[in-house]
Amino acid sequence: MMSYTENDFTLAELCIAAASEIFRDETDEVFATLIGTLPKIAGYLAKATFKPGMMMSDGIYYLAAEPVPVGPRGDYQVKAEGRIGYERVFTIVAKGNRHAFVGPVQVDRFGQMNLSCIGEYAAPKVTMLGVRGLPGNTVNNRTSMFFASHNKRALVANEVDMVSGAGYNPARYPGGKYPKGLDHRQIITNLCVLDFEGPDHAIRVRSLHPGVSFDEVQDNTGFDLIRPDDLGETAPPTQAQLDIISKFDPHDIRAYIFKDNPPGRRAA
Repeated sequence: MMSYTENDFTLAELCIAAASEIFRDETDEVFATLIGTLPKIAGYLAKATFKPGMMMSDGIYYLAAEPVPVGPRGDYQVKAEGRIGYERVFTIVAKGNRHAFVGPVQVDRFGQMNLSCIGEYAAPKVTMLGVRGLPGNTVNNRTSMFFASHNKRALVANEVDMVSGAGYNPARYPGGKYPKGLDHRQIITNLCVLDFEGPDHAIRVRSLHPGVSFDEVQDNTGFDLIRPDDLGETAPPTQAQLDIISKFDPHDIRAYIFKDNPPGRRAA
C-alpha cells in the first residue's frame, strides 16, 4: 500500500500546508487576516504548529485564543482572549504588524491586485466587491494571495483591469519610490507557489506542485515568470498536518476549494 505522502492527500491539503509556510518568518505576534477557506485553514495550521502567538479574530469582534473551526460550529464556543473592534484593527493596520492573506480576482506582474471590476472601469463587464481593504492592506502590511484557478484571466498580461491593491509598479509612484509598508510575500495557486523574490520584486516560481511542469505554469500565466536554478516540488503535508487540518475543518469544507477535489499528486 502506498504511504499517504504518495497518494492520500488532496490538492487542497497540499496547498493549505504550503500556504501555512507563508507565516514561518513572521513576527511571533503578527495579526493575521485570513480571507477565504484556504487562507483561514492555512493560518490555523501555522498557529497550531509553529506560530502559537499569531493573533486572529473570530470573524466578528473577538481575538480568538485558538482557531475557530470552519463551517457549522454546532455547540462550539469561541475562546475569546480580547476584543478586536474596528478601532483596534485600524491601529494594527497602520502600525504594520499584520499579514493579510487574500483572494483577489486578478494580479499582474507587479503584484497589483484587482477585486473591483472586470473590463474598463467606466463600463465594466462585471462588477465585484470594490477595492475593500486592499489599498490600506497593501501599503501598510505584508500581503499574500490565493488563486484557485491559475490561468491568464487571473494572472494577467499588462496591468490588472482596476488596481485595487498596490504593487511594485514604479510608474504608479512619484519618483518610482514604493510605499514603505509594501511587502508582498507569496501567491498560492492550484499549480504552484510563487513569490516576489526576483530582481526588483519580479514574480518567480518558488515550487511546483507534484506533477506540474514549469512550462505548464508559464503557459497559464499572462506574464513572464522567473525560474530559479533550485526550483523544486511543493512539499506534501505530513500526517500530523493532515490531522490538524481535519480538526479545524471537521466538515471537510476544503473539499470544495477546487473543482472535483483532485488529489495532491497527479496521476502519471
